Amino acid sequence: MTFLLKSTFISERLKMGGFPVLLFLLFVASTGHSQPREIHIKAVGGLQFDKVRFKAQPGEQLRIILTNADDMDHNMLFTKPGRREDVVEAATNMTDQGPELQFVPNTPDVLWASSVIGPGEADTLEFSVPQSEGIYPYVCTYPGHGIVMYGAMYVTTGDLPELARDEHIPPHRRGGSLGSDADIAHDHDQPKFKWHPYELIPPYWYRIFMPESGPASIAVNLDDSIFYCWDAGLCRLRYIWVDEFLDISQPWSIKGDASAKVLGEVVYREQDFPLDFGQEGLEVQYKGFKLIEGGFPEFYYTVGGIDVYELIRPVSSGQGIVRRFRIGEQARGFKFHSTSDSGVTFTSNRGSWNGTELHINEHGLIEIEIEMTWDEIKN
Repeated sequence: MTFLLKSTFISERLKMGGFPVLLFLLFVASTGHSQPREIHIKAVGGLQFDKVRFKAQPGEQLRIILTNADDMDHNMLFTKPGRREDVVEAATNMTDQGPELQFVPNTPDVLWASSVIGPGEADTLEFSVPQSEGIYPYVCTYPGHGIVMYGAMYVTTGDLPELARDEHIPPHRRGGSLGSDADIAHDHDQPKFKWHPYELIPPYWYRIFMPESGPASIAVNLDDSIFYCWDAGLCRLRYIWVDEFLDISQPWSIKGDASAKVLGEVVYREQDFPLDFGQEGLEVQYKGFKLIEGGFPEFYYTVGGIDVYELIRPVSSGQGIVRRFRIGEQARGFKFHSTSDSGVTFTSNRGSWNGTELHINEHGLIEIEIEMTWDEIKN
């Protein structure tokens, strides 16, 4: 993985007595080394790059100048062909290391990456285009951006495909325009602002800073009426709310750890880690998540080496969720602790309840569903 540091790096090295660097620069100049071709790309409103694709020759020297013309933070990563979605998922699963590492995951699928740049800032990438022809994606992996904010570098001596049929660029860009949000100044006093160039259909999620949760939070919209916050750092559900989702203007418009604003009413807060495997001090490690069963996240973590997969989806009717746990064969039974006095009713398809504790006295692979329901909120 290659990082190109900003231009101040060379000047600082020269100030520190970097004479060999100066000799190298003079040598390059004297040998007539060709200058890289410059390509200017802007991050603009609506979570998009103004230049959604471009063509490069195999082995060509390029200088990509990324300018942030938006009012939220962005970065740019180039990936190996066909690896964009894997890189976005890896960036999502970086937990609390994300900000420190510029949301660039440590994977060989990343070829070149910028730093995170704020509104009005710029960064530069210089590299030699691969000799192998192919379609090399570029993408912003800032939390929540990667599913819609991407483009493609075509390394080829041939022609580009017809724009309207180019499956390597976002669907809304195949008409040739930037989209309605590209030049709009975001009004952060209006929580209903359209942050995406097309309508999002639940379930969908944001990797975003959330109130009353750790820095590695994931907010999930289940069905446009029920939402939850998952803390990947602690591997547990934090809270559930209903009615309206989020105002995401603050964390997406400024640097730092500003949190999204929960717009609805919280109906449940989980006070502690709910699973008890009979030993104290077991280490909990987050492993990531994948989207299954229509796009619902299934979180994978381990507790003292025991595999746990947790899926949350809405109940088939009424107000509530179903939490499905798949527990690895290392477990020798466990308990599930519900939060008392929460106003939520708990039922399960197996095990026995003792007050607020569910006891599972089984060995081997275990799959259990716990239903949590509540009365409809009256506005």
